[in-house]
Amino acid sequence: MTNLPLGPLMIDIAGTKLTDLDRERLCHPLVGGIILFSRNYVDPEQLSALTAAIHALREPALLIAVDHEGGRVQRFRDGFTRLPAMATLGKLWDDNPDAALAAAHQVGYVLAAELRARGVDYSFTPVLDLDYGPSRVIGDRAFHRQPAAVIALASALGDGLRSAGMGSCGKHFPGHGYVIPDSHVELPVDDRALEAMQEDMLPYRQVPLDGVMAAHVIYNCLDCNTAVFSNKWMSYLRNDIKFNGVVFTDDLSMAGAGVVGGMLSRVDTAYNAGCDMLLVCNAPDVVGDVLENWQPTIDPARGKRVEALSPDMPAKDWAALQSDSTYLAALQTIAKPMA
Repeated sequence: MTNLPLGPLMIDIAGTKLTDLDRERLCHPLVGGIILFSRNYVDPEQLSALTAAIHALREPALLIAVDHEGGRVQRFRDGFTRLPAMATLGKLWDDNPDAALAAAHQVGYVLAAELRARGVDYSFTPVLDLDYGPSRVIGDRAFHRQPAAVIALASALGDGLRSAGMGSCGKHFPGHGYVIPDSHVELPVDDRALEAMQEDMLPYRQVPLDGVMAAHVIYNCLDCNTAVFSNKWMSYLRNDIKFNGVVFTDDLSMAGAGVVGGMLSRVDTAYNAGCDMLLVCNAPDVVGDVLENWQPTIDPARGKRVEALSPDMPAKDWAALQSDSTYLAALQTIAKPMA
């Protein structure tokens, strides 16, 4: 096992087990985490073996993350509880706020407990974007249009995550719900005034968050660069909103990240802007180039922030979960129609 501080890159792998090249890259000093996708998953036992192999590579262990929100964004399905889209909780909120808060907490607990039982440390959830309606990428991933509902439900879900030993990650800062284009394939531009965006940022001010993921959206009111590449937005997040956790980029391979050029320029610009952890996904050749040629001045404090996201309480294994009354009650809630 290599003793190495966590670096600023979060990369991925192609398969369902580690290759020699994967091990070499994951032990590179610039790497601090790995994000898993559906292609890395066969069944719960295979996932447990893969995460154990990843955690055994380094000390402190790499942060193992996944996009596992519920609804259409849930990377592991067979063998895991199918979680509702967050908009389902929002609809329940309209009818019965107390029931919605209880259900949100239970969804968070099941989400985190199941992932942790299989060795996954962190999920990029909850979505804090407001549901303005026409977005091509957010839609039912958002809890609600009203900030108060988003704040309440996201806070309850985050409490559920924490009760299973997992941190939370609000996304996509400062708000992706208003713009229509999907930043995976286009570069969205939000031309509202900063004052008009305050509603979108209320959840970031009021929801307890361990991490924040910045958006590949240009907000002309503050900068001509996307939030991911903007030291103005990072400064706003740190100094005005007073957020002191980990800032993640959204995937730097997305079309919306092309505004600053190739991948070396993307990682360098995002890191210099103030992002702590830079996601480079679905681009294995580019990862090799970055690991070979990027030479940043590393800020050790950022690696320590990332390290703090690793769970500090032991996970319940899968067998223990099956007799966990909190988990079993939550499964019953999730199995019922919520709307």
